[in-house]
Amino acid sequence: MATRNIVLTDHRSQVFDHLVASGRYQNASAVLRAVLRMVEEAEFLYVTKMNDLRAAIDVCEEDLEAGKTRTFTGDEFATYLSERAEQTIRKNRDT
Repeated sequence: MATRNIVLTDHRSQVFDHLVASGRYQNASAVLRAVLRMVEEAEFLYVTKMNDLRAAIDVCEEDLEAGKTRTFTGDEFATYLSERAEQTIRKNRDT
């Protein structure tokens, strides 16, 4: 296993000490491993969301190029967004 030296602020050092003292973690290395797992998970979720967003943008660009567009007035657009939001809320509630 590789050895790394890290510098912590006083506050972060106290957090490490508290977590070890709580008994949840055996030592500072266990705390750091848990933190790195959380960072890896957050990074995976971020990359996944970015990929999904890029795919959605690609679909939108294809629709624009194909002329699949709608024109709204300000009020029509507000109504459209409200209806879509309500549909999404109902869909999420039912799943």
